[in-house]
Amino acid sequence: MAQPNPFKHLERKISINNQDYVFYDISSLGAEFDQLPFSIRVLLESAIRNCDNFQVTEKDVQSILSWKGIKGDDANKQEVEVAFKPARVILQDFTGVPAVVDFAAMRDAVLRLKGDPNKINPICPSDLVIDHSVQVDFSRTPDALTKNQDLEFERNKERFTFLKWGAKAFNNMLIVPPGSGIVHQVNLEYLARVVFEDPVNGAKVLYPDSVVGTDSHTTMINGLGILGWGVGGIEAEAVMLGQAISMLLPEVIGYKLVGKLSSLATSTDLVLTITKHLRQIGVVGKFVEFFGPGVEELSIADRATISNMCPEYGATVGFFPVDKNSLAYLKQTNRSDDKINVIFKYLEATKQLRDYGNAAQDPHYTKIVTLDLSTVVTSVSGPKRPHDRVAVSEMQLDFRSCLTNKIGFKGFELNPDSLSASGEFTWSDGKTYSLRHGSVVIAAITSCTNTSNPSVMLGAGLLAQKAVNENLKVAPYIKTSLSPGSGVVTYYLKESGVIPALETLGFDVVGYGCMTCIGNSGPLEENLVNVIEKNGLVCAGVLSGNRNFEGRIHPNTRANYLASPLLVIAYAIAGTVDIDFEKDPLGTRPDGSKVFLRDIWPTRQEIHAVEQKYVIPAMFQEVYGKIEMGSSAWQALQAPTGKLYPWDGESTYIKHPPFFEEMTRELPPNRPIVGARVLLFLGDSVTTDHISPAGSIARNSPAARYLASKNLTPRDFNSYGSRRGNDAIMARGTFANIRLVNKLVPNPGPRTLHIPTNTELDVFDCAEQYGKEMTPLILLVGKDYGSGSSRDWAAKGPYLLGIRAVIAESYERIHRSNLVGMGIIPLQYLDGQNADTIGLTGREIFNIAIPDDCKPGQIITVETNCGKKFQVLVRFDTEVDLTYYRNGGILNYMIRKMLD
Repeated sequence: MAQPNPFKHLERKISINNQDYVFYDISSLGAEFDQLPFSIRVLLESAIRNCDNFQVTEKDVQSILSWKGIKGDDANKQEVEVAFKPARVILQDFTGVPAVVDFAAMRDAVLRLKGDPNKINPICPSDLVIDHSVQVDFSRTPDALTKNQDLEFERNKERFTFLKWGAKAFNNMLIVPPGSGIVHQVNLEYLARVVFEDPVNGAKVLYPDSVVGTDSHTTMINGLGILGWGVGGIEAEAVMLGQAISMLLPEVIGYKLVGKLSSLATSTDLVLTITKHLRQIGVVGKFVEFFGPGVEELSIADRATISNMCPEYGATVGFFPVDKNSLAYLKQTNRSDDKINVIFKYLEATKQLRDYGNAAQDPHYTKIVTLDLSTVVTSVSGPKRPHDRVAVSEMQLDFRSCLTNKIGFKGFELNPDSLSASGEFTWSDGKTYSLRHGSVVIAAITSCTNTSNPSVMLGAGLLAQKAVNENLKVAPYIKTSLSPGSGVVTYYLKESGVIPALETLGFDVVGYGCMTCIGNSGPLEENLVNVIEKNGLVCAGVLSGNRNFEGRIHPNTRANYLASPLLVIAYAIAGTVDIDFEKDPLGTRPDGSKVFLRDIWPTRQEIHAVEQKYVIPAMFQEVYGKIEMGSSAWQALQAPTGKLYPWDGESTYIKHPPFFEEMTRELPPNRPIVGARVLLFLGDSVTTDHISPAGSIARNSPAARYLASKNLTPRDFNSYGSRRGNDAIMARGTFANIRLVNKLVPNPGPRTLHIPTNTELDVFDCAEQYGKEMTPLILLVGKDYGSGSSRDWAAKGPYLLGIRAVIAESYERIHRSNLVGMGIIPLQYLDGQNADTIGLTGREIFNIAIPDDCKPGQIITVETNCGKKFQVLVRFDTEVDLTYYRNGGILNYMIRKMLD
């Protein structure tokens, strides 16, 4: 049971702006505290303030305070588990809907088990569901924004209605209406507190803002000095129900920045450089904290760009402690002087305010690495991974080598005889155009990484102006789009006068939200697609996003490159990635002289001057002063009332989930996995996009057949992301990625082998057949299983397919947690071993037993019918993981807890 806080003696009073506050003075803990990284200080404050010796214990506090003992290279180091209660939770629409669906179903479960649905009323620390579901089906048209928003409401009205109901039915839930912006940017510009002022027992308590979110790019908020990271939707739901996060105390890599960026480098170039560097170092599961005099050279938008790419370099957070630039950003984004003063006084009093120029403030780190900003050059990343950075000066040679390299992250293995392949098609303007390897067919300035950053957005606008002045053009068949992360971006682009030039080149504003980066660019014109497919062309997408995994951007862009908004426009004008910008011109002037990229590229000084003039507080006040009202369509939306949701059995969007249907009040018995078959035998770097795609629903897929059975036409299929509130769709969409490589079948795609009959089937159909035969299923996978977006359906979907365990070489942090949260056992080969070294074919029958007294990190033996036995590490990393597993999942645990 909870006890009084044993650290009440650390409470202090402070008067700011004639208002009395209290806070916990963590800085009074002495020399041990002074050596803590600033990110760890946030964990410490939370543990001290929430210590009740039940969820958060005195041992947790002491472990965090003694963090210095976490040694990165110490083979004998002990992993330390601690509890953390974040200040708030943030959800985006695609994960917000299933979270509310689960809550509604939990109420139904309580009603069934206890007869009182009012006993469960989730108290959310701060549950913010932000829509970002726009489908970009229109390009190069001035009315694209209006058309997309109309289309969005037409397709997603039921989902929006459900969210409106949830905002009324559950406590402390704020909905930021659709069309307002992407979750991360609205969080940075509007929702971020930096320091909370929380009324508790009649006093106003000050403490650091912290957040967990259901999108892995929640880390963007680290750029403002707010500790936050992505968690699985399943784990986030538990936090919203008041549960502390159980986590291993991380190593903290100190990333020292020195020097200055060159006048031609952008923050995108910097983040792609850092991403590659940190991937090489290996920071998965670790905190990265930036320090050094070079940090002062970076704006908050620059820092946010770096923090936002944190999942791509693999760390849990990429943290920039609050400094004077952070406070200046709060002023710029229309936070009040009184609020900023409270933040300053509190952080100063608790030694959480950073002076990057003062080396005496540098804390102890597990390891320190250094980057000289002056070494950063113009870069892109691709063609298949965000950390495969290529200097633009080397891009042409790199792309050409990728064409012939063996199939892999840097290879397409084309036959040398096909390198000159090309094809022609006629466009609607009556002209004939040709495509070849490297031709750009999608060029998108897309929200998330870069659109929070005025320097690169205004830089793109200035480059566009210079390009238009030189009469440069973009071919009409290239699908161009501009999707800002918030209305503020559009505001300053208009005020600075660059919108006309952007529109001239085809970069019209098409909507606010996750678009091309998540596969929402819409279809390409049929004649163009036919040319690509008929000639086997490796055509390209260039986007200012985060991710470029195979099959994510578009089925017809096999090569995809992440780039700054400026380079997106440059490659769109060039029409190809097979270009050397130093040697090859973008066009020719009337006098015959050539126009090179260097002739239209703006300097950082030019961009900064425009930014200083046009990015002002009044813009943020105008945009965010009315954001919660939403559009007239949102205001007119009528939602049900009442504690229990009136489920519609015919709905293809919102369906009562089956997770709690067979749940009992008593703990289920611990049953071994006996006679299991392998559903899929996969390799390395299987992402959550492979496991649970978010993009379009293929017309020949099990999900499409299901929707067709409901009398829906392909036009109304929408996307997997928009249908995450319907388990029947999502189960059928599990492992539906067209690029999935399964060793049990000869060709890539969402197919597998029903081993007893040697029949190749769609993955869902095969799993369904095994289910009828009462055969449990497992997966065999390689390294980094579940990398990419923190997608809860990447665990829920396999659970619904009947998968009981996964055996992998390694796991992405969030996905492992999600598997545990669904009661799926994550097993890991011992070091140096994998399916190949053991000699597994995937056709074996497996027996796996988890001991009743299993401990975190225990080693067990897996047996097969062919006589092979091998040991694996059980990746229940904490006692909490084991508790969730024994309950059949985290949500089952929470229901039983509420029934006590």
